Amino acid sequence: MIAQHYVDMLGGKSVIRQLSEWSTARGTEIGYENVFDYSLGNPSVPCPPKFTQTMLRLLQTCDPVTLHGYSPTLTIPSVRAAVAENLRSRFGVPYTADHIFMTTGAAGALAHALRCVGVPGQNVITFAPYFSEYKPYVEGADMTLRVVPPRVEDFQIDFDGLEALLDKDTAAVLINTPNNPSGVAYSPETLRNLASCLQAASAKFGHHIFLISDEPYREIVFGGAAQQHPAAYYADTLTCYSFSKSLSLPGERIGYVAANPACEKAELIVPMCGQISRGTGHNCPASLIQLAVAECLDVTSDLSVYERNMELIYAELVRLGFTVLKPGGTFYIFPKALEEDATAFCRKAQDYDLALVPGDGFGCPGYFRMAYCIDTKKVERSFDALRRFVRDCYGR
Repeated sequence: MIAQHYVDMLGGKSVIRQLSEWSTARGTEIGYENVFDYSLGNPSVPCPPKFTQTMLRLLQTCDPVTLHGYSPTLTIPSVRAAVAENLRSRFGVPYTADHIFMTTGAAGALAHALRCVGVPGQNVITFAPYFSEYKPYVEGADMTLRVVPPRVEDFQIDFDGLEALLDKDTAAVLINTPNNPSGVAYSPETLRNLASCLQAASAKFGHHIFLISDEPYREIVFGGAAQQHPAAYYADTLTCYSFSKSLSLPGERIGYVAANPACEKAELIVPMCGQISRGTGHNCPASLIQLAVAECLDVTSDLSVYERNMELIYAELVRLGFTVLKPGGTFYIFPKALEEDATAFCRKAQDYDLALVPGDGFGCPGYFRMAYCIDTKKVERSFDALRRFVRDCYGR
């Protein structure tokens, strides 16, 4: 007998993946250079030279048996120590190696963090618009995802909405800043208010309500803004990070969980992650990649292309009359569609070889996402198709 739950999931295939597959198929017909694929958030800039050089050196000079062997259950101590020192020096939170656990990207980090602080039957609260995979992540841990409706005027947190959902069964609040899909970064004021809210709720309900901070876009912030670290605002925070965006390494599947040293049972979080790995079959990311990223914590890919693309797209959308917030980071922008049904809007865009993602799956109907991690020249060439689409279908 097979598991019906996963059979049922086959009917819920990601719209993002469907659009990406459509773009690829369409590209075989007309040339992919003529398909303006804003569907998938796949980094478009190469990893930094230092990462490549580090990989080559490790492969050429290290004992192969050691280099390609299993890492310790709690992941490589020297790597954990390097990550802790980097976070400590940047954000002033006194992490040590004992507070870091290396994972298979941010998804692996979230899988561990959710299981560290929640038990089956509890709920996790997040804020629309939110990354659509949060639902299977949370439900995979036998918990329920509750969604606070979007505050569309600025996509910061609606605290009245949050307080309405917090209850005795709330295990954690899950945030993503800078945010996929909106591109908005939570302000220091928002983070301070969130910390106060969670402190009050924890006291009210008699248990620690954790903050799980999903931060794969932490390094992609615009306008010279300071990078925020929510753990610096709230003690009971588990930070989930990925090097997929900062180092352009999505295929290497490497990230970490960082437990704020001041959180409840901080000394147990990493050992618990080791046991969670046993139960989920995670069993540590590749030793080679752990060692390589540990030497590249002070560099990023050339992330400036994303800000350049954002400025171009934002200006064009405003010129065409879209309602849109200017992103503070990531490589996403989230305009309001020109009709109430964003899915219909995005279907019409396909006739102009534009792949746009409707906001329904992000908990925000009526909006659509553009992932502008593509070549800048292609961004500029897409504007002719966008203008024709808007003119022909909406008279603008």
